[in-house]
Amino acid sequence: RMTEHFLPDGDDAPKKARKALRSHVEKTLADDAPWLPRAGRRLVGIGGTMRNLAAAVQAEEGLPSLGVQGFEIRRERLGDLIDELADLPASKRASLKGIKYARADLILAGAIVVQGVMEAGGFDAIEVTEAGLREGIFFGSHLEGDPPLFDDVRRASVLNLAARYKVDPAHTEHVCRLALGLFDELAAAGLHEGERWERELLWCAGVLHDIGMSIDYDDHHKHSRYLILNAGLPGFAPREVALIAQAARYHRKGMPDFAELEPLTDDGDCDRLNRMAILLRLAEDLERSRDQSVHAAHVRADDATVRLELEADGAASVERWAAQREVDLFDRAFDKRLKVQSP
Repeated sequence: RMTEHFLPDGDDAPKKARKALRSHVEKTLADDAPWLPRAGRRLVGIGGTMRNLAAAVQAEEGLPSLGVQGFEIRRERLGDLIDELADLPASKRASLKGIKYARADLILAGAIVVQGVMEAGGFDAIEVTEAGLREGIFFGSHLEGDPPLFDDVRRASVLNLAARYKVDPAHTEHVCRLALGLFDELAAAGLHEGERWERELLWCAGVLHDIGMSIDYDDHHKHSRYLILNAGLPGFAPREVALIAQAARYHRKGMPDFAELEPLTDDGDCDRLNRMAILLRLAEDLERSRDQSVHAAHVRADDATVRLELEADGAASVERWAAQREVDLFDRAFDKRLKVQSP
């Protein structure tokens, strides 16, 4: 409707028409949504226009495509995209990377409306979701209870993906328990900051590290990475999905890196990945027999060495041997020499 009323000539979007549309959006929001400036600090956009705008920004920035779920569009970047769209006739807008031909004539007006909402509410960014009105109608009609349907959408997403690929729950839960225990004890020893966010992502990688076994045991760490990247994790941003997937990818062997996912990363993520990968790998080694015989690994640290003192049933010699092999990655992650001690 905004396109038909304010930009009816698809091949021309004069400044006067765009200004009129902006004024209309501003007045409508002031009249019908006076609460918007007090709505909070998180703005979420749904629908095809939002998904297409996100895809265009991702393409322009050269980001690998993991879908648009959780992707944030900064207000200033949206303004730049609007200028690019306005400089082109509708018939040429699909030439911009990420813009679908079917939306080329509508995308400019939609972007201006989104920009108006962000300005009226004082939002610096808008978070995009791949869900839309269709999903809302479905959940509202078929699931009982008042929203939110899940107490924790992120946790539900991870557990749902794990259930889909039928992981061994006893093994997975124990790997998570060991990995998180190491995370906490190493933080208490001053070897990292113990960020809650990083701890959550480590738990996610622990839950999902074996889902690739549904494809094949050989290279299942690589299959797990593929499934995490492509199955979708509602509630997580692309950067977070990359961290989870790469930690799962390196839970068996190899020196971690982000490869083609590096453009999604931020400062400190390489160090985070090293920590997540070594803790998950150590937990997997200590659960090598899949019998939960190693109950915990306690950290004792000095200036040069970290000793892991195993609490286990029996000598746990195989588990100790497996964990002791990880000295190189441990040194890379924590700049300490690793020594694993049997009970």
